[in-house]
Amino acid sequence: MIPRMGTPKNPHAQALGSLGGSARARKLSPARRKKIASEGGKGRARKLSAAQLSEIAKRAVAARERKRAQARRGGNK
Repeated sequence: MIPRMGTPKNPHAQALGSLGGSARARKLSPARRKKIASEGGKGRARKLSAAQLSEIAKRAVAARERKRAQARRGGNK
């Protein structure tokens, strides 16, 4: 059942659901988990517009540059 707008989700059901997902993930091989994640990423990318993809790519470049600059400055400061 899909909750209606404004209806809070049952926290107990959410906890059980997350346990099931993590238990399944532990049983899968790392290669299979990677394949599933890759398929999910590709599916998400298909739904995005060219402008959205471009914005995400720009943010990724900026994050890598920040990380490299931080490493040059000497770590977590």
